[in-house]
Amino acid sequence: MRVIYIEVNEQSSVPIYMQLANQIIHAVATGDILPYEALPSGRMLAADLGINMHTVNKAYHYLEDKRFIQVQPKSGAIIHPEAIRQATHVERTHIAARLQPIIDEARCLKLTDEEIYELIKGEKS
Repeated sequence: MRVIYIEVNEQSSVPIYMQLANQIIHAVATGDILPYEALPSGRMLAADLGINMHTVNKAYHYLEDKRFIQVQPKSGAIIHPEAIRQATHVERTHIAARLQPIIDEARCLKLTDEEIYELIKGEKS
């Protein structure tokens, strides 16, 4: 099992289960964790992070619904074999719908399209 660093910010407006899910998705996206690799059990991860096991389970269920992980009864969770895949039309539509409010907010804050694109690419300005 590869070690990934997960940090929970209890002061964040983002729910803890989403912070956890987002960090696992980020680890997959950056190649820090690969398809078929095991994740810690919900109980173990909860203990390590000092959070409720049900919070970890909620994050794992979210990730399973999005096909980023695969929960195997009595064996634990692994990164889904198809976690890195071509987006379906529905997935693309959902991503666009979630991005639009962020893009609108950025435009209201007078960020140019180039500045928004730089943020998407992960460039610091």
